[in-house]
Amino acid sequence: MTDTVARPPADMREVIDQGRTALGIELGSTRIKAVLTGPDHAAIAVGSHDWENQFVDRTWTYSLEAVWSGLQACFAALAADVKQRYGTELRTTGALGVSAMMHGYLAFDADGELLTPFRTWRNTNTGEAAEQLSELFGYNIPHRWSIAHLYQAVLNGEEHLGRLAHLTTLAGYVHWKLTGRQVLGTGDASGMFPIDIATGGYDTRMLGQFDDLVAGRGLPLKLADLLPAVLPAGEPAGTLTEAGARLLDPSGVLQPGVAMCPPEGDAGTGMVATNSVARRTGNISAGTSIFAMIVLDGELSRVHPEIDLVTTPAGDLVAMVHCNNGASELNSWAGLFAEFAAALGVERDSSTIFETLFRSALDGAADGGGLMAFNYLSGEPITRLHEGRPMFLREPGSSLNLATFMRTQLYSALATLRIGMDVLQKAESVRLDRMFAHGGLFKTEGVAQRLLAAAIDTPVSVGNLAAEGGAWGIAVLAAFHRTRTPGQSLDDFLNTSVFAGAQLDTVDPDPADVAGFDAFMRRYVAALPVQQAAVEHS
Repeated sequence: MTDTVARPPADMREVIDQGRTALGIELGSTRIKAVLTGPDHAAIAVGSHDWENQFVDRTWTYSLEAVWSGLQACFAALAADVKQRYGTELRTTGALGVSAMMHGYLAFDADGELLTPFRTWRNTNTGEAAEQLSELFGYNIPHRWSIAHLYQAVLNGEEHLGRLAHLTTLAGYVHWKLTGRQVLGTGDASGMFPIDIATGGYDTRMLGQFDDLVAGRGLPLKLADLLPAVLPAGEPAGTLTEAGARLLDPSGVLQPGVAMCPPEGDAGTGMVATNSVARRTGNISAGTSIFAMIVLDGELSRVHPEIDLVTTPAGDLVAMVHCNNGASELNSWAGLFAEFAAALGVERDSSTIFETLFRSALDGAADGGGLMAFNYLSGEPITRLHEGRPMFLREPGSSLNLATFMRTQLYSALATLRIGMDVLQKAESVRLDRMFAHGGLFKTEGVAQRLLAAAIDTPVSVGNLAAEGGAWGIAVLAAFHRTRTPGQSLDDFLNTSVFAGAQLDTVDPDPADVAGFDAFMRRYVAALPVQQAAVEHS
Protein backbone atom coordinates (compact mmCIF):
# COMPACT_ATOMS: atom_id res chain seq x y z
CA MET A 1 0.00 0.00 0.00
CA THR A 2 1.33 3.45 -0.88
CA ASP A 3 1.32 5.92 1.99
CA THR A 4 -1.01 8.84 1.23
CA VAL A 5 -0.13 12.04 3.06
CA ALA A 6 -1.88 15.36 2.57
CA ARG A 7 0.03 18.34 1.16
CA PRO A 8 1.25 20.28 4.23
CA PRO A 9 -0.18 23.77 4.79
CA ALA A 10 2.31 26.45 5.76
CA ASP A 11 1.26 26.36 9.43
CA MET A 12 1.38 22.57 9.87
CA ARG A 13 4.45 22.80 12.10
CA GLU A 14 2.43 24.97 14.48
CA VAL A 15 -0.45 22.47 14.36
CA ILE A 16 1.94 19.66 15.36
CA ASP A 17 3.69 21.66 18.08
CA GLN A 18 0.35 22.68 19.62
CA GLY A 19 -0.96 19.09 19.58
CA ARG A 20 -3.91 19.80 17.28
CA THR A 21 -3.46 16.33 15.85
CA ALA A 22 -4.55 12.74 16.44
CA LEU A 23 -2.31 9.69 16.37
CA GLY A 24 -3.45 6.18 15.51
CA ILE A 25 -1.31 3.05 15.79
CA GLU A 26 -2.43 -0.35 14.53
CA LEU A 27 -0.67 -3.68 15.00
CA GLY A 28 -1.67 -5.67 11.92
CA SER A 29 -0.73 -9.20 10.94
CA THR A 30 2.33 -8.18 8.90
CA ARG A 31 2.86 -4.50 9.66
CA ILE A 32 2.65 -2.09 12.56
CA LYS A 33 1.60 1.31 11.28
CA ALA A 34 1.24 4.78 12.78
CA VAL A 35 -0.69 7.66 11.20
CA LEU A 36 -0.71 11.26 12.43
CA THR A 37 -3.70 13.30 11.28
CA GLY A 38 -4.33 17.04 11.22
CA PRO A 39 -7.44 19.09 12.08
CA ASP A 40 -9.18 18.00 8.85
CA HIS A 41 -8.46 14.32 9.63
CA ALA A 42 -6.13 13.92 6.64
CA ALA A 43 -2.90 12.02 7.24
CA ILE A 44 0.07 14.37 7.65
CA ALA A 45 2.77 11.84 8.58
CA VAL A 46 3.17 8.06 8.70
CA GLY A 47 5.53 5.44 10.06
CA SER A 48 5.59 1.66 9.86
CA HIS A 49 7.45 -1.48 10.83
CA ASP A 50 7.16 -4.89 9.22
CA TRP A 51 6.82 -7.99 11.38
CA GLU A 52 5.60 -11.57 11.09
CA ASN A 53 4.01 -14.17 13.33
CA GLN A 54 5.87 -17.33 14.28
CA PHE A 55 4.58 -20.89 14.31
CA VAL A 56 6.04 -22.24 17.57
CA ASP A 57 5.00 -25.59 19.03
CA ARG A 58 2.08 -25.66 16.59
CA THR A 59 0.87 -22.26 17.80
CA TRP A 60 0.75 -18.98 15.86
CA THR A 61 2.25 -16.30 18.10
CA TYR A 62 4.13 -13.02 18.43
CA SER A 63 6.48 -12.38 21.34
CA LEU A 64 5.84 -9.39 23.58
CA GLU A 65 9.41 -8.32 22.88
CA ALA A 66 8.51 -8.13 19.21
CA VAL A 67 5.42 -6.08 20.09
CA TRP A 68 7.45 -3.39 21.85
CA SER A 69 10.45 -3.35 19.54
CA GLY A 70 8.03 -3.08 16.64
CA LEU A 71 6.02 -0.28 18.24
CA GLN A 72 9.17 1.65 19.03
CA ALA A 73 10.50 1.24 15.49
CA CYS A 74 7.13 2.31 14.09
CA PHE A 75 6.93 5.41 16.29
CA ALA A 76 10.54 6.32 15.49
CA ALA A 77 9.72 6.12 11.78
CA LEU A 78 6.70 8.38 12.32
CA ALA A 79 8.74 10.90 14.31
CA ALA A 80 11.40 10.88 11.59
CA ASP A 81 8.72 11.55 8.97
CA VAL A 82 7.42 14.50 11.02
CA LYS A 83 10.95 15.86 11.36
CA GLN A 84 11.70 15.47 7.66
CA ARG A 85 8.43 17.02 6.48
CA TYR A 86 7.93 19.81 8.98
CA GLY A 87 11.26 20.37 10.73
CA THR A 88 9.91 19.77 14.23
CA GLU A 89 9.87 17.10 16.93
CA LEU A 90 6.78 15.03 17.70
CA ARG A 91 6.46 15.94 21.37
CA THR A 92 2.73 15.51 21.81
CA THR A 93 -0.56 14.92 20.03
CA GLY A 94 -4.12 15.89 20.81
CA ALA A 95 -5.34 12.31 21.14
CA LEU A 96 -4.01 8.80 20.71
CA GLY A 97 -5.57 5.45 19.93
CA VAL A 98 -4.31 1.87 19.62
CA SER A 99 -5.79 -0.85 17.45
CA ALA A 100 -4.69 -4.40 16.71
CA MET A 101 -5.67 -7.81 15.45
CA MET A 102 -8.77 -8.95 17.31
CA HIS A 103 -9.43 -12.06 19.40
CA GLY A 104 -6.74 -14.43 20.64
CA TYR A 105 -5.51 -15.11 24.14
CA LEU A 106 -3.25 -12.92 26.27
CA ALA A 107 -3.38 -14.20 29.87
CA PHE A 108 -1.64 -12.46 32.79
CA ASP A 109 -1.19 -13.09 36.50
CA ALA A 110 -1.73 -10.57 39.28
CA ASP A 111 1.80 -9.20 38.79
CA GLY A 112 1.21 -8.56 35.10
CA GLU A 113 3.36 -11.46 33.92
CA LEU A 114 2.34 -13.30 30.76
CA LEU A 115 1.29 -16.85 31.65
CA THR A 116 1.47 -18.45 28.21
CA PRO A 117 2.71 -17.28 24.81
CA PHE A 118 0.25 -15.04 22.98
CA ARG A 119 -2.21 -17.23 21.05
CA THR A 120 -3.38 -15.23 18.04
CA TRP A 121 -6.63 -15.26 16.08
CA ARG A 122 -4.97 -17.56 13.56
CA ASN A 123 -5.01 -20.59 15.87
CA THR A 124 -7.86 -23.01 15.27
CA ASN A 125 -7.16 -25.62 17.97
CA THR A 126 -10.18 -24.50 20.00
CA GLY A 127 -12.83 -26.43 18.11
CA GLU A 128 -14.07 -28.47 21.07
CA ALA A 129 -14.43 -25.37 23.23
CA ALA A 130 -16.10 -23.33 20.50
CA GLU A 131 -18.63 -26.08 19.81
CA GLN A 132 -19.55 -26.58 23.47
CA LEU A 133 -19.86 -22.85 24.18
CA SER A 134 -21.94 -22.22 21.06
CA GLU A 135 -24.39 -24.92 22.20
CA LEU A 136 -24.44 -23.65 25.78
CA PHE A 137 -25.04 -20.01 24.88
CA GLY A 138 -27.21 -20.52 21.80
CA TYR A 139 -24.81 -18.09 20.16
CA ASN A 140 -22.01 -18.73 17.68
CA ILE A 141 -18.62 -18.69 19.38
CA PRO A 142 -15.85 -18.80 16.75
CA HIS A 143 -12.58 -20.67 17.22
CA ARG A 144 -10.50 -17.49 17.46
CA TRP A 145 -12.54 -15.71 20.17
CA SER A 146 -10.82 -15.19 23.51
CA ILE A 147 -13.50 -17.07 25.42
CA ALA A 148 -12.95 -20.14 23.21
CA HIS A 149 -9.23 -20.01 23.97
CA LEU A 150 -9.93 -19.72 27.69
CA TYR A 151 -12.38 -22.61 27.78
CA GLN A 152 -10.08 -24.78 25.67
CA ALA A 153 -7.39 -24.17 28.28
CA VAL A 154 -9.91 -25.35 30.91
CA LEU A 155 -10.69 -28.47 28.89
CA ASN A 156 -6.98 -29.13 28.52
CA GLY A 157 -6.41 -28.67 32.26
CA GLU A 158 -3.65 -26.13 31.70
CA GLU A 159 -1.60 -25.34 34.78
CA HIS A 160 -1.54 -21.56 34.35
CA LEU A 161 -5.28 -21.16 34.99
CA GLY A 162 -4.86 -21.15 38.76
CA ARG A 163 -2.78 -17.95 38.49
CA LEU A 164 -4.97 -16.20 35.93
CA ALA A 165 -5.91 -12.63 36.88
CA HIS A 166 -6.53 -10.79 33.62
CA LEU A 167 -7.40 -11.58 29.99
CA THR A 168 -7.16 -9.13 27.13
CA THR A 169 -6.51 -8.66 23.42
CA LEU A 170 -3.38 -7.30 21.79
CA ALA A 171 -4.83 -3.77 21.56
CA GLY A 172 -6.03 -4.02 25.16
CA TYR A 173 -2.57 -5.12 26.29
CA VAL A 174 -0.77 -2.24 24.60
CA HIS A 175 -3.34 0.28 25.88
CA TRP A 176 -2.96 -1.12 29.40
CA LYS A 177 0.80 -0.64 29.31
CA LEU A 178 0.46 2.89 27.92
CA THR A 179 -2.23 4.07 30.36
CA GLY A 180 -2.44 1.64 33.26
CA ARG A 181 -6.12 1.00 32.44
CA GLN A 182 -7.54 -2.41 31.55
CA VAL A 183 -10.30 -1.42 29.12
CA LEU A 184 -11.45 -2.26 25.60
CA GLY A 185 -13.54 -0.56 22.96
CA THR A 186 -16.90 -2.23 22.40
CA GLY A 187 -15.94 -3.63 18.99
CA ASP A 188 -12.78 -5.31 20.26
CA ALA A 189 -14.54 -6.57 23.39
CA SER A 190 -17.21 -8.20 21.21
CA GLY A 191 -14.50 -10.52 19.87
CA MET A 192 -13.62 -11.67 23.37
CA PHE A 193 -17.13 -12.42 24.65
CA PRO A 194 -20.69 -11.70 23.42
CA ILE A 195 -21.98 -8.17 23.99
CA ASP A 196 -25.53 -7.34 25.07
CA ILE A 197 -26.56 -4.72 22.50
CA ALA A 198 -29.15 -3.24 24.88
CA THR A 199 -26.67 -2.54 27.70
CA GLY A 200 -23.40 -2.20 25.77
CA GLY A 201 -21.65 -4.56 28.21
CA TYR A 202 -20.89 -8.28 28.27
CA ASP A 203 -23.97 -10.50 28.18
CA THR A 204 -24.72 -11.24 31.85
CA ARG A 205 -26.74 -14.40 31.12
CA MET A 206 -23.82 -15.94 29.27
CA LEU A 207 -21.32 -14.76 31.91
CA GLY A 208 -23.31 -16.67 34.49
CA GLN A 209 -23.58 -19.74 32.28
CA PHE A 210 -19.83 -19.79 31.80
CA ASP A 211 -19.11 -19.40 35.50
CA ASP A 212 -21.43 -22.34 36.26
CA LEU A 213 -19.77 -24.42 33.53
CA VAL A 214 -16.23 -23.98 34.90
CA ALA A 215 -17.05 -24.02 38.61
CA GLY A 216 -14.45 -26.10 40.44
CA ARG A 217 -12.25 -26.48 37.35
CA GLY A 218 -9.31 -24.28 38.29
CA LEU A 219 -10.32 -20.69 37.53
CA PRO A 220 -9.76 -18.46 40.60
CA LEU A 221 -12.03 -15.59 39.49
CA LYS A 222 -15.41 -15.04 37.92
CA LEU A 223 -15.25 -14.34 34.20
CA ALA A 224 -16.43 -10.75 34.59
CA ASP A 225 -13.42 -10.09 36.82
CA LEU A 226 -11.03 -11.49 34.20
CA LEU A 227 -12.26 -9.42 31.26
CA PRO A 228 -11.43 -5.76 30.52
CA ALA A 229 -14.07 -3.09 31.07
CA VAL A 230 -16.05 -2.15 27.94
CA LEU A 231 -16.15 1.43 26.60
CA PRO A 232 -18.02 2.71 23.52
CA ALA A 233 -16.39 5.01 20.97
CA GLY A 234 -15.98 8.57 22.20
CA GLU A 235 -15.55 7.73 25.86
CA PRO A 236 -12.31 8.67 27.68
CA ALA A 237 -10.01 5.72 28.25
CA GLY A 238 -7.16 7.23 30.26
CA THR A 239 -4.06 9.20 29.39
CA LEU A 240 -0.56 8.33 28.26
CA THR A 241 1.57 7.86 31.39
CA GLU A 242 5.24 8.69 31.73
CA ALA A 243 6.06 4.97 31.62
CA GLY A 244 3.82 4.56 28.57
CA ALA A 245 5.49 7.46 26.76
CA ARG A 246 8.89 5.86 27.33
CA LEU A 247 7.60 2.51 26.05
CA LEU A 248 6.59 4.16 22.77
CA ASP A 249 9.50 6.58 22.54
CA PRO A 250 12.62 5.63 24.51
CA SER A 251 14.32 8.83 23.25
CA GLY A 252 12.27 10.83 25.75
CA VAL A 253 10.86 13.35 23.26
CA LEU A 254 7.21 12.22 23.46
CA GLN A 255 5.54 13.72 26.51
CA PRO A 256 2.92 12.03 28.73
CA GLY A 257 -0.61 13.30 29.33
CA VAL A 258 -2.09 12.59 25.88
CA ALA A 259 -5.80 11.70 26.03
CA MET A 260 -6.48 8.17 24.76
CA CYS A 261 -9.61 6.69 23.20
CA PRO A 262 -10.76 3.12 23.87
CA PRO A 263 -8.51 0.55 22.14
CA GLU A 264 -10.16 -1.17 19.22
CA GLY A 265 -9.80 -4.20 16.98
CA ASP A 266 -8.88 -4.10 13.32
CA ALA A 267 -12.45 -4.94 12.29
CA GLY A 268 -13.77 -1.86 14.06
CA THR A 269 -11.12 0.46 12.67
CA GLY A 270 -11.82 -0.96 9.21
CA MET A 271 -15.47 0.00 9.59
CA VAL A 272 -14.48 3.52 10.62
CA ALA A 273 -11.90 3.86 7.84
CA THR A 274 -14.53 2.97 5.23
CA ASN A 275 -17.43 4.93 6.76
CA SER A 276 -19.30 1.67 7.30
CA VAL A 277 -20.74 2.04 10.81
CA ALA A 278 -24.34 2.84 9.77
CA ARG A 279 -26.96 0.12 9.43
CA ARG A 280 -27.12 -1.67 6.06
CA THR A 281 -23.57 -0.66 5.21
CA GLY A 282 -20.68 -3.07 4.96
CA ASN A 283 -17.02 -3.40 4.18
CA ILE A 284 -14.70 -6.16 3.12
CA SER A 285 -11.09 -6.12 4.22
CA ALA A 286 -8.60 -8.34 2.41
CA GLY A 287 -5.12 -8.95 3.72
CA THR A 288 -3.60 -11.93 5.54
CA SER A 289 -7.18 -12.78 6.44
CA ILE A 290 -10.29 -11.64 4.60
CA PHE A 291 -13.51 -10.65 6.30
CA ALA A 292 -16.79 -8.89 5.67
CA MET A 293 -18.55 -6.69 8.22
CA ILE A 294 -22.27 -5.97 7.70
CA VAL A 295 -24.08 -3.62 10.11
CA LEU A 296 -27.48 -5.22 10.67
CA ASP A 297 -30.99 -3.77 10.86
CA GLY A 298 -31.89 -6.36 13.49
CA GLU A 299 -30.98 -9.76 14.86
CA LEU A 300 -30.58 -12.80 12.59
CA SER A 301 -33.30 -15.45 12.61
CA ARG A 302 -31.04 -18.14 14.01
CA VAL A 303 -27.47 -19.07 14.87
CA HIS A 304 -25.14 -19.70 11.93
CA PRO A 305 -21.67 -21.19 12.50
CA GLU A 306 -20.38 -19.23 9.50
CA ILE A 307 -21.43 -15.88 10.98
CA ASP A 308 -19.91 -14.10 13.97
CA LEU A 309 -21.93 -11.43 15.74
CA VAL A 310 -19.78 -8.54 16.88
CA THR A 311 -20.37 -4.79 17.15
CA THR A 312 -19.26 -1.50 15.69
CA PRO A 313 -17.10 0.67 17.97
CA ALA A 314 -20.35 2.47 18.84
CA GLY A 315 -22.06 -0.79 19.86
CA ASP A 316 -24.36 -1.61 16.92
CA LEU A 317 -24.82 -5.26 15.90
CA VAL A 318 -22.58 -6.49 13.07
CA ALA A 319 -22.57 -9.77 11.15
CA MET A 320 -18.99 -10.78 10.47
CA VAL A 321 -17.84 -13.36 7.93
CA HIS A 322 -14.26 -14.03 8.92
CA CYS A 323 -11.96 -16.20 6.79
CA ASN A 324 -8.59 -17.07 8.30
CA ASN A 325 -6.94 -17.26 4.90
CA GLY A 326 -6.73 -14.29 2.57
CA ALA A 327 -3.94 -13.05 0.32
CA SER A 328 -0.92 -14.87 1.78
CA GLU A 329 -0.96 -17.65 -0.83
CA LEU A 330 -1.23 -15.05 -3.60
CA ASN A 331 1.85 -13.38 -2.15
CA SER A 332 3.73 -16.68 -2.31
CA TRP A 333 2.87 -17.21 -5.97
CA ALA A 334 3.85 -13.62 -6.78
CA GLY A 335 7.18 -14.27 -5.08
CA LEU A 336 7.71 -17.37 -7.21
CA PHE A 337 7.04 -15.46 -10.43
CA ALA A 338 9.36 -12.67 -9.30
CA GLU A 339 12.08 -15.23 -8.64
CA PHE A 340 11.60 -16.70 -12.12
CA ALA A 341 11.79 -13.23 -13.71
CA ALA A 342 14.99 -12.51 -11.80
CA ALA A 343 16.48 -15.80 -13.03
CA LEU A 344 15.86 -14.53 -16.58
CA GLY A 345 17.64 -11.30 -15.69
CA VAL A 346 14.42 -9.26 -15.49
CA GLU A 347 14.27 -7.32 -12.23
CA ARG A 348 10.93 -5.74 -11.32
CA ASP A 349 9.62 -4.26 -8.09
CA SER A 350 6.88 -6.12 -6.23
CA SER A 351 4.18 -3.61 -7.24
CA THR A 352 4.85 -4.25 -10.93
CA ILE A 353 4.85 -8.01 -10.40
CA PHE A 354 1.49 -7.90 -8.60
CA GLU A 355 -0.12 -5.56 -11.10
CA THR A 356 1.01 -7.68 -14.05
CA LEU A 357 -0.26 -10.90 -12.50
CA PHE A 358 -3.55 -9.41 -11.32
CA ARG A 359 -4.34 -7.75 -14.65
CA SER A 360 -3.71 -11.00 -16.48
CA ALA A 361 -6.59 -12.53 -14.47
CA LEU A 362 -9.09 -10.36 -16.32
CA ASP A 363 -8.42 -12.41 -19.47
CA GLY A 364 -8.82 -15.78 -17.72
CA ALA A 365 -11.71 -18.20 -18.15
CA ALA A 366 -14.69 -16.90 -16.20
CA ASP A 367 -15.29 -20.27 -14.49
CA GLY A 368 -11.62 -21.03 -13.74
CA GLY A 369 -11.25 -23.27 -16.81
CA GLY A 370 -10.94 -26.53 -14.91
CA LEU A 371 -8.31 -25.19 -12.50
CA MET A 372 -8.79 -25.25 -8.74
CA ALA A 373 -6.87 -23.73 -5.82
CA PHE A 374 -7.12 -23.65 -2.05
CA ASN A 375 -5.36 -20.81 -0.20
CA TYR A 376 -5.44 -22.54 3.18
CA LEU A 377 -2.14 -21.82 4.95
CA SER A 378 -3.95 -22.25 8.26
CA GLY A 379 -7.18 -23.84 9.40
CA GLU A 380 -10.49 -22.48 8.12
CA PRO A 381 -13.47 -22.82 10.48
CA ILE A 382 -16.05 -21.84 7.85
CA THR A 383 -15.17 -24.99 5.89
CA ARG A 384 -14.61 -27.05 9.08
CA LEU A 385 -10.84 -27.45 8.61
CA HIS A 386 -8.68 -27.33 11.74
CA GLU A 387 -5.51 -27.07 9.64
CA GLY A 388 -4.83 -25.99 6.10
CA ARG A 389 -2.80 -27.23 3.13
CA PRO A 390 -2.22 -24.80 0.25
CA MET A 391 -3.12 -26.66 -2.91
CA PHE A 392 -3.38 -26.20 -6.68
CA LEU A 393 -5.25 -28.76 -8.81
CA ARG A 394 -6.38 -29.03 -12.40
CA GLU A 395 -8.45 -31.36 -14.53
CA PRO A 396 -6.59 -33.32 -17.24
CA GLY A 397 -8.28 -31.43 -20.07
CA SER A 398 -7.82 -27.98 -18.58
CA SER A 399 -5.77 -25.25 -20.22
CA LEU A 400 -2.96 -24.12 -17.92
CA ASN A 401 -2.26 -20.51 -18.83
CA LEU A 402 -1.27 -17.52 -16.73
CA ALA A 403 -4.56 -15.63 -17.06
CA THR A 404 -6.79 -18.48 -15.89
CA PHE A 405 -4.27 -19.55 -13.25
CA MET A 406 -4.32 -16.06 -11.72
CA ARG A 407 -8.11 -15.79 -11.92
CA THR A 408 -8.32 -19.12 -10.10
CA GLN A 409 -5.95 -17.89 -7.38
CA LEU A 410 -8.03 -14.73 -6.91
CA TYR A 411 -11.24 -16.75 -6.86
CA SER A 412 -9.69 -18.99 -4.22
CA ALA A 413 -8.97 -15.95 -2.00
CA LEU A 414 -12.68 -15.01 -2.19
CA ALA A 415 -14.32 -18.46 -2.12
CA THR A 416 -14.65 -18.95 1.64
CA LEU A 417 -15.98 -15.42 1.99
CA ARG A 418 -18.64 -16.26 -0.59
CA ILE A 419 -19.81 -19.22 1.53
CA GLY A 420 -20.45 -16.93 4.49
CA MET A 421 -22.01 -14.17 2.40
CA ASP A 422 -24.46 -16.69 0.94
CA VAL A 423 -25.74 -17.30 4.48
CA LEU A 424 -26.40 -13.59 4.96
CA GLN A 425 -27.71 -12.73 1.52
CA LYS A 426 -29.68 -15.88 0.73
CA ALA A 427 -30.58 -17.57 4.02
CA GLU A 428 -31.13 -14.37 6.02
CA SER A 429 -32.07 -11.93 3.20
CA VAL A 430 -29.77 -9.27 4.66
CA ARG A 431 -29.94 -6.08 2.59
CA LEU A 432 -27.00 -3.81 1.84
CA ASP A 433 -27.05 -0.18 0.76
CA ARG A 434 -23.29 0.01 0.32
CA MET A 435 -20.32 -2.40 0.27
CA PHE A 436 -16.83 -0.94 0.45
CA ALA A 437 -13.67 -2.95 -0.21
CA HIS A 438 -10.18 -2.16 1.05
CA GLY A 439 -6.85 -3.81 1.70
CA GLY A 440 -3.86 -4.88 -0.34
CA LEU A 441 -5.91 -7.21 -2.56
CA PHE A 442 -7.59 -4.16 -4.12
CA LYS A 443 -4.48 -2.13 -4.79
CA THR A 444 -4.43 -3.06 -8.49
CA GLU A 445 -7.29 -0.96 -9.80
CA GLY A 446 -10.37 -2.74 -11.07
CA VAL A 447 -9.26 -6.38 -10.76
CA ALA A 448 -10.10 -7.87 -7.34
CA GLN A 449 -12.90 -5.30 -7.09
CA ARG A 450 -14.53 -6.68 -10.24
CA LEU A 451 -14.12 -10.30 -9.13
CA LEU A 452 -15.46 -9.57 -5.65
CA ALA A 453 -18.54 -7.90 -7.17
CA ALA A 454 -19.10 -11.13 -9.09
CA ALA A 455 -18.47 -13.32 -6.03
CA ILE A 456 -21.14 -11.60 -3.90
CA ASP A 457 -23.30 -10.36 -6.82
CA THR A 458 -23.30 -6.87 -5.30
CA PRO A 459 -21.85 -3.51 -6.43
CA VAL A 460 -18.47 -2.93 -4.76
CA SER A 461 -16.95 0.48 -4.08
CA VAL A 462 -13.33 1.38 -3.52
CA GLY A 463 -11.70 4.75 -3.00
CA ASN A 464 -9.02 6.58 -1.10
CA LEU A 465 -11.12 6.61 2.07
CA ALA A 466 -9.09 3.84 3.69
CA ALA A 467 -5.76 4.62 2.03
CA GLU A 468 -3.98 4.46 5.40
CA GLY A 469 -6.12 1.59 6.69
CA GLY A 470 -6.89 0.79 10.30
CA ALA A 471 -4.17 3.04 11.70
CA TRP A 472 -6.02 5.99 10.18
CA GLY A 473 -9.31 4.53 11.45
CA ILE A 474 -8.11 4.51 15.06
CA ALA A 475 -6.72 8.04 14.60
CA VAL A 476 -10.24 9.09 13.55
CA LEU A 477 -11.65 7.40 16.68
CA ALA A 478 -9.08 9.29 18.78
CA ALA A 479 -10.16 12.54 17.13
CA PHE A 480 -13.83 11.63 17.75
CA HIS A 481 -13.08 11.27 21.45
CA ARG A 482 -11.31 14.65 21.50
CA THR A 483 -13.49 16.83 19.24
CA ARG A 484 -17.05 15.47 19.02
CA THR A 485 -19.93 17.67 20.06
CA PRO A 486 -22.04 16.58 23.07
CA GLY A 487 -24.31 13.71 22.08
CA GLN A 488 -22.88 13.42 18.57
CA SER A 489 -22.98 9.87 17.17
CA LEU A 490 -20.02 8.25 15.49
CA ASP A 491 -22.01 7.90 12.26
CA ASP A 492 -22.79 11.63 12.21
CA PHE A 493 -19.18 12.55 12.99
CA LEU A 494 -17.92 10.44 10.11
CA ASN A 495 -20.44 11.79 7.62
CA THR A 496 -20.14 15.48 8.54
CA SER A 497 -16.53 15.84 9.70
CA VAL A 498 -14.49 13.13 8.00
CA PHE A 499 -16.04 11.81 4.77
CA ALA A 500 -18.02 14.78 3.42
CA GLY A 501 -17.32 14.90 -0.32
CA ALA A 502 -15.42 11.60 -0.45
CA GLN A 503 -15.11 10.12 -3.96
CA LEU A 504 -15.80 6.43 -4.64
CA ASP A 505 -15.34 4.18 -7.67
CA THR A 506 -18.14 1.62 -7.84
CA VAL A 507 -18.17 -1.52 -10.02
CA ASP A 508 -21.39 -3.41 -10.72
CA PRO A 509 -21.24 -7.22 -11.05
CA ASP A 510 -20.75 -8.44 -14.63
CA PRO A 511 -23.31 -11.20 -15.41
CA ALA A 512 -20.66 -13.35 -17.16
CA ASP A 513 -18.35 -13.07 -14.15
CA VAL A 514 -21.24 -13.89 -11.77
CA ALA A 515 -22.10 -17.04 -13.72
CA GLY A 516 -18.42 -17.97 -13.91
CA PHE A 517 -17.88 -17.56 -10.18
CA ASP A 518 -21.01 -19.60 -9.46
CA ALA A 519 -19.62 -22.42 -11.62
CA PHE A 520 -16.24 -22.17 -9.88
CA MET A 521 -17.94 -22.38 -6.46
CA ARG A 522 -19.76 -25.56 -7.37
CA ARG A 523 -16.44 -27.20 -8.21
CA TYR A 524 -14.80 -25.64 -5.14
CA VAL A 525 -17.35 -27.16 -2.76
CA ALA A 526 -17.08 -30.52 -4.54
CA ALA A 527 -13.28 -30.44 -4.14
CA LEU A 528 -13.26 -29.63 -0.41
CA PRO A 529 -12.94 -33.33 0.55
CA VAL A 530 -9.56 -33.34 -1.21
CA GLN A 531 -8.40 -30.55 1.11
CA GLN A 532 -9.76 -32.45 4.12
CA ALA A 533 -7.96 -35.63 3.04
CA ALA A 534 -4.69 -33.73 2.66
CA VAL A 535 -5.00 -32.49 6.25
CA GLU A 536 -5.86 -35.92 7.62
CA HIS A 537 -3.14 -37.86 5.81
CA SER A 538 -0.13 -35.56 5.98
